Amino acid sequence: MYAVIGAGPMGLACARNLQKLGIPYRGYDRHTGPGGLWDIDNPHSTLYQSAHLISSRHMTEFAEFPMPRGPAYPHHTELRQYFRDYAAHFDLTPHYAWGTRVEQVAPLPDGRWAVTTVPEPGRDAFVSGDGPHNDTPRTTTVHDGVLIASGVLHHPHMPRLPGTFTGRVMHSAEYRTPDVFEGQRVLVVGCGNSGADIAVDAVHRAARVDLSVRRGYYFLPKFIMGRPTDTLGGAIRLPRALKQRLDALLVRVVMGKPSDYGLPDPDYRMYEAHPVINSLVLHHLGQGDITPRGALRAIEGQTVTFADGASAEYDVLLLATGYQPTFPFIDARWLNWSAGPAPRLFLNTMHPEHDTLFLMGMLEAAGLGWEGRNRQAELVALYIRQLAAGTASARSLQARKRHVDSPGVRGGYRYLPLDRMAYYVHKESYLRTVQREIDRLRADLPPGTGAR
Repeated sequence: MYAVIGAGPMGLACARNLQKLGIPYRGYDRHTGPGGLWDIDNPHSTLYQSAHLISSRHMTEFAEFPMPRGPAYPHHTELRQYFRDYAAHFDLTPHYAWGTRVEQVAPLPDGRWAVTTVPEPGRDAFVSGDGPHNDTPRTTTVHDGVLIASGVLHHPHMPRLPGTFTGRVMHSAEYRTPDVFEGQRVLVVGCGNSGADIAVDAVHRAARVDLSVRRGYYFLPKFIMGRPTDTLGGAIRLPRALKQRLDALLVRVVMGKPSDYGLPDPDYRMYEAHPVINSLVLHHLGQGDITPRGALRAIEGQTVTFADGASAEYDVLLLATGYQPTFPFIDARWLNWSAGPAPRLFLNTMHPEHDTLFLMGMLEAAGLGWEGRNRQAELVALYIRQLAAGTASARSLQARKRHVDSPGVRGGYRYLPLDRMAYYVHKESYLRTVQREIDRLRADLPPGTGAR
């Protein structure tokens, strides 16, 4: 029996693909039901009340379980229900141990894995910091293998500030509703998708909102000509460099340049970093509701000085500075992670040596969606099934993954050397490579296997 850690979109996809191939599994999740971070009532969720999907419903949904008709960019409450319905439809829920935290995953001499779990305290205990104690009962279960699908958006990246701020410092992971900004002078640091959303939220409650950015971003609207932006294009395959230039020109025509709004223009080509899917932040910058600021240079008390020498006083410092992948229940060496911001794994999931340990969902790509991650889960489930059967296709993949490098999955893009870009891939290139491996493994399957 395999262990699946996590019941967010990736964990559910893992469970579903193991189920389809008749591979027994046991799921573990800290919350009381499916959805992962998309359940805002999950005390480990980093969502805020205004959060919506930033890719369109059609481009994100699981192919075998389409979302109900509705808005192009559903609210997080709709997504929570979608995952609950997915788990119920495929009868995944009974296979999970809910309210259970995985404390340790360790290899055994026979190649299996010991998974030690403890009951997870309820929300009130989590908020108060009253977590498991030394006398909490622990259970160790031996599993044939482990699929880690616990997510990478839990541990906030807290940068070192250039001084001591005596107002309130909070990370976007803590943010839920804009009432925390009521009457406050707010500085949002960072302008990824969360930073842009939160700055827009703050406009309606704060006394002042400033936005500090170190580098330029490409800003995309959610709609062009009434259609979700990510559904446009793709009918004609263009050379990478040409597509970058043409799409950047289109964005400039529709949105203008970031410098038109007081922000730095990007000094890199389009798609070499994750774009910001938000036009409202530019709207509020253009209206003067949000004041653009440069990088932080110094902080003293409640006074922040910026790179251009300007300074201002603030009550709240909101750090929208992203997350660090963290898997506290397993030694980094078992993930082939000795240095750098991310483990070195074949196709971002397969350990070069361990054939029964997989890190699931540690990949980002524009437009990948949950179906793209489902393809990763399908590959892993097929590999498990075929390796156990001793097929030539599985042994061939076993030999290839020893080299770790996954050629071609970045599509020739020169991604910025940012931590989050360390596990970034090019959607079409990655899925093409994964599908090739799936087809090889499927060729050895008995007819009708995995069709339920």
